[in-house]
Amino acid sequence: MKAVILDNSSLGTGVDLSPIENQVDELDCYSLTSPGHVDQRIQDADIVITNKVVLNEDSLKQAKRLKLVCVLATGMNNIDLKAAEKLGIPVKNVEAYGTPSVVQHTLMMMLSLATKMPVMQQRMAAGEWQTSPLFTLLDPPTYQLEGKHLVIVGSGELGQAVKKQAEALGMRVTFSARPGKADGSRPSFDELLPQADVISFHCPLTDDTKGLLNRNNIKHCQPHTLVINNARGGVANEEDVLDALRNENIGGYATDVLPQEPPKDGHPLLDALNEPLNLIVTPHNAWTSPEARQRIIELTAENIQTLK
Repeated sequence: MKAVILDNSSLGTGVDLSPIENQVDELDCYSLTSPGHVDQRIQDADIVITNKVVLNEDSLKQAKRLKLVCVLATGMNNIDLKAAEKLGIPVKNVEAYGTPSVVQHTLMMMLSLATKMPVMQQRMAAGEWQTSPLFTLLDPPTYQLEGKHLVIVGSGELGQAVKKQAEALGMRVTFSARPGKADGSRPSFDELLPQADVISFHCPLTDDTKGLLNRNNIKHCQPHTLVINNARGGVANEEDVLDALRNENIGGYATDVLPQEPPKDGHPLLDALNEPLNLIVTPHNAWTSPEARQRIIELTAENIQTLK
């Protein structure tokens, strides 16, 4: 069997591809693949492996030997899944490969927002500590997480792991019912907003979760509420969140995701990083520990093994 990796550079350096190589007779690796080269590179492949390269219906139809598509991620929105199903081509993703890495990133964001790290770093860079009449800077005051209420949207493996770590900090944790998913045993997101000291998103982006946090319900948040989005860009309406942050309707916002990645056309949150706001934006790198990236390879090899 011949396999092709279309965007090997998305895995970074230092990963060992041998688990995949051991499952196939031939493996072609391309650093990146532009849309115009997709058809040529997959035309004689039995297995196509991609992270973010788009496989549309036309490309899938032209790959006459294709028996399996492997996605080097959890999200599969770059694959025309309906076309793949119609053509009888299974599509397999990888899940839970980076739980420790993403949980660590979430905790970093939570602690950084609580200690007002972004604002404090700006004040330090401006020389305000050096010229302070006191031995410290008291403004803005830090925020103690112990005893505070964390609301998590998404009760899968990531959400459960964040809950465990937050409880170790002495926080009280509640899962909200996820919009679009029947769960009468949990309060709705909007019901929990007035009680939330911290909100953390760990849910997929769907029609029901798009813009889940927006100007209409932000007004019910407490002004100190910290919001963390390590789910998908668009789960929180970023422009509404930025307005709330500037108007002190929430206490902080941290995100590892934006609707367009990379944000080639810019984004209001990136523009706001120079403002004295309790704001953190990271480049979708919560998942990128070497351990997590290697686990992607191992899980992909297991997916390929299902063909045998």
